[in-house]
Amino acid sequence: MGIVVTGGAGFIGSALVHQLIEDDRYSVILIDKLTYAANQDLVDYVRGNAQCSFHQLDICDVSGLKAVFEKHRPTGVLHLAAESHVDRSIEGPADFVQTNAVGTSNLLDVSLRYWQELKNDSRSRFRFLHVSTDEVYGSLGPQGFFTEGSPYRPNSPYAASKAASDHFVRAWHTTYGLPTIVTNCANNYGPYQFPEKLIPLIIVKALRGDPIPLYGEGDYVRDWIHVDDHSRALRHVYKEGVAGETYLIGGRSERTNLEVARQVCGILDEMCPQSPHIPHAQLIAFVDDRPGHDRRYAIDCRKVEQELKWSPVESFETGLAKTVRWYLDHPDWWEGIFASRYRGERLGLDTSAATVSAP
Repeated sequence: MGIVVTGGAGFIGSALVHQLIEDDRYSVILIDKLTYAANQDLVDYVRGNAQCSFHQLDICDVSGLKAVFEKHRPTGVLHLAAESHVDRSIEGPADFVQTNAVGTSNLLDVSLRYWQELKNDSRSRFRFLHVSTDEVYGSLGPQGFFTEGSPYRPNSPYAASKAASDHFVRAWHTTYGLPTIVTNCANNYGPYQFPEKLIPLIIVKALRGDPIPLYGEGDYVRDWIHVDDHSRALRHVYKEGVAGETYLIGGRSERTNLEVARQVCGILDEMCPQSPHIPHAQLIAFVDDRPGHDRRYAIDCRKVEQELKWSPVESFETGLAKTVRWYLDHPDWWEGIFASRYRGERLGLDTSAATVSAP
């Protein structure tokens, strides 16, 4: 089965592509724009793999998308391409509107035209799985969980752009009959995550002996899932999910940011006993909050667990230890990023861009 994977060189996408390639039932048509956060190691790997074809392509390029579909005749789409960092969306919302909303509508339209031309089994087997975030639901109070029926209340430009893309996907199913599925996931962590995100930033800052910045008092709560567990869930939903449905994917691992930072630092203390920065938790520093910061996310994932019989393999403790170990074993990867693309600087401080419109 040939599956289009958009954003396949991203953090979640690259983990998913690796899993798909390991299964000889699948061939992968990888589409990625190769932005600053792309996993070049994955790109180099798939270029030499007979099960995968790679296309450097922006999902806003309609003619390019049409050419890929015509060439490879896929049996479905796993759509992960997105701008995903909240702080960057505060500084430049237009890029998020363009990729996440406009790009998704373009991909839906190309997929619809292609699907309408399919015959018999090929038409009935086609699926379009759209990968989204729990941030579209806004902020929870101290109690309760997001469910598939939670109202949409996005508070950041990133969340709003993803909410728009979710609505487009549902509309293409309801209006045109395109067999779409939406997943909304908890915060991911694991190998190859660009170090602007919380967990890799904590690891890298601690290893460098730099202050570990936490917003406010570090009491914001997130639900966490290891990227490999999320990728397994996406494969399962793609295969077993019902068209028109939404599935929430979480790890049942709520933690405050301060708890996460202390846990990472404790693991580093054990794994790096000769570090001059022990205890690494002494590096934790509280910084001014970002605008529109959601207080708490937590996912009720009973639907995907009960109806599709999926559950995560990793606990937060096992997954986090493996993640820290990976960053310790791959210093060249993150040191290269800090030397060329990102140095751990604070993002999301400039709110003047909030009035900028997408082209």
